[in-house]
Amino acid sequence: MKEREIYSPVRALSPIIVRLDGRAFHRFTLDQQFDRPFDKCFTDSMAEVTAALLKESGFSPLFGYTFSDEISLFFPKSPYDGRIEKIDSVLASFAASALTIILKLTCPVAFDSRVIPVTMDHVVTYLCWRQGEAWRNHINGWSQALLLKEGINPTEVAKMLDGIPSGNLHEICYKRGINLALTPAWQRRGIMVYRKEIEKEGYNPVKKEVTSTIRRVVTIDRDLPLFSRPAGEIFIKNILRDNI
Repeated sequence: MKEREIYSPVRALSPIIVRLDGRAFHRFTLDQQFDRPFDKCFTDSMAEVTAALLKESGFSPLFGYTFSDEISLFFPKSPYDGRIEKIDSVLASFAASALTIILKLTCPVAFDSRVIPVTMDHVVTYLCWRQGEAWRNHINGWSQALLLKEGINPTEVAKMLDGIPSGNLHEICYKRGINLALTPAWQRRGIMVYRKEIEKEGYNPVKKEVTSTIRRVVTIDRDLPLFSRPAGEIFIKNILRDNI
């Protein structure tokens, strides 16, 4: 029967990006009574899951980018020699287990996973695309939440917002007291998790002197630049340069 495992040999060439998406997380977040449109506890938990994927999964992706219920991981060298079934199944199950532990859940959660073969030149373009989705998620989420708060039923809200230009969504929010440009950066631009060099101070009891060492630690960055701007491109390229 081994020969019937027709997808197990399918491999992806390096480098790759793996994107994890929460399955039915809209219903899950409602059931958990998280704040709308953004719940800091849930967002912090997704950032912690991303950090765990860097530190504890055994895969060591170079960085992770997360917003809403998705996580993108960049691998300069594909784990499991590029075996897509192994990569998808292990990463998705690890993320679900980590989120369950972090949130102390009593109900199961699941992620789906997909492998995206890229070149180094694609990394900035990919992150610009996902950060654009984070922005759309941000303006749609606030617009929906504010209209629902007025007592409009979800079906009517969906009809009201269908096909509305982003400028009109800004106006909907502004009239209801929310300036979307002033919301926290993590809501608008997502969160990046990567390794960063820091200087750590210590003490040498033999020489009785203060010492300093450089260590690489996993950092959760909630104040990101726009990746589509020159400063954002430099930010991404610096992470790549410092970690490859």
